[in-house]
Order: sequence, then C-alpha cells, then structure tokens
Amino acid sequence: MKLPLSLNVIRRLSYHIVFPSKQSPMRYVPDFIDRPDYTKEHERLVIKSPKQQNKMRDSCKLAKEALDLAASLVKAGTTTDEIDANVHDFIINHNAYPSPLGYKNFPKSICTSVNNIACHGIPDDRELMEGDVINVDVTVFLNGFHGDCSKTFSVGNCDSKAIKLIKTAEECRDEGIKVCGPGVPLNRVGSRIQEYAKRHNFAVLPQFCGHGIGEGFHELPGVLHTRNNNKLLLEPGMTFTIEPVITEGEVGISIVKEDGWTAVSDDGSRSAQFEHTILITESGYEILTE
Repeated sequence: MKLPLSLNVIRRLSYHIVFPSKQSPMRYVPDFIDRPDYTKEHERLVIKSPKQQNKMRDSCKLAKEALDLAASLVKAGTTTDEIDANVHDFIINHNAYPSPLGYKNFPKSICTSVNNIACHGIPDDRELMEGDVINVDVTVFLNGFHGDCSKTFSVGNCDSKAIKLIKTAEECRDEGIKVCGPGVPLNRVGSRIQEYAKRHNFAVLPQFCGHGIGEGFHELPGVLHTRNNNKLLLEPGMTFTIEPVITEGEVGISIVKEDGWTAVSDDGSRSAQFEHTILITESGYEILTE
C-alpha cells in the first residue's frame, strides 16, 4: 500500500499512520443461520409495517449489544482481528449473521478503521496502540432484517484534537437525527451535519453516505451528509442510517487497491464516525440502535 505522504510529514504527526496488515482466514458461519440476500440492494424505498418495525428493533438491539462488546475490547495491545473474532462469535451465538461477511467480497464480520483509515477498514493483526482513534462498525442480520451502528473510540489517552474530533463526530450524527420527522425533506439532514462540522473546524467526507436498511443491507434512500438537493419527504415507516465521517483534514480519500475496501485519507488525517439506525414515526423518530 502506498500513501501520498513523505516520511518527513509522517514523522511530524502526533499519531501512527496505519497500513493494512495480515488478515486471518474468513470465519465460519454454521449452515443453520440464515444468510442475507444481497441482491435486494438499493431496489426500492421500503415503508416498514409494524411487524417489520419490530423485527428491525430486534436486529438493531443485537447490533448495539455487539458494538458494546467491541467497545469493551478496545485497548492497547489488542488486535482488530481479535475484536472481529469476539464480535463474530457473539453474533453467531445469537443465531444471527454478521452482515459484512462476504458482502461484495468483504472478508471480515465488522469494519475497524484506525487513525488515517477513514472507513471500511478490514480487521487484521495490527495491535492497537496508545493514542489510536478507532471506529468499529457492526451490522447484524437477524430474522430477515439488518441492524447497523458504529462508534469511534480512543485507545487510552489521545491528544486534545482527537478528543474534539470524536466528540464533534458524535454530535454531527445527533444533529442530523434531530431534524428528522414526517414531512421533513431528507436534505435537511446533510445541511445540518455539514454546518455543524464546519462550525467546529472539521469537514464531512462526502464519499460516504447513510442508507435505507431492512431486508436489504443497503436500501433507498441514500442519506447524504453534506448539502444536497434530495427533497424526498420523510414518512412514517422509513428506516435508514445516519453515519457521517468527520475528518480533521482534507476530504480526499483513496481506496487501497490490494483489498478494494480500505479507504485512507490522502493527507494522512484522522477521521471519526458515529452511526445509528433510525425509524421515522408518526410524531418524529425512534433511534433503533440506542
């Protein structure tokens, strides 16, 4: 993997530049566990019935519990592969499927994005180090429905800018959620998030968006986290994610060609991301992964 950074620039950074490392073999899933049908991707916008909403609540609850497990494992000396193994076993033991595993050849059960890896990092044998910033993204498929959430964590003591970055990223997600409700144009979400990030001297990576979710891992609508012209009106029964990736640097990213997934910042800057799955209700919204 090549980064467009000089060694002098890397030496001046207060954190460690991360390069994808060695991966373990793909993990086993028992045959009795239902697999998701990825051909349902982006087919249509699905308004969930009350019964489907309840199934979404179950899958989102399990995703949140799996993410809580991951959080308990984040510490210096732990590899992201170890976190993946534990979360994988937890999901399987609850008769659910880890949605990312095998999705468009993604080889692991969760995403772990550290420091300059902006999104879609693949768990490997690199040990977490004091001062790292790591996002863990978990999606589970339970009883025919996906639930999706993520958080960014500091590993031990981080520098003050990293702490501010993490706090602002969480607040950006929450600001985007706050504007949601029936009859609200979808583009208000992106406008609110971008305004909030800019106010705190950070930027939103426009390459990554939220998405509808349910029986499909990714359904309509696409949820942009920057200003846009999508004036689709939200209505009760919609379920989708809000998951802005906030960066301390420039908005350029590159995909590591060796794996086709890992998105790294072109300038070596760090990112933070928080994600919830939400349901639009008659009176506002419900956070399903809270």
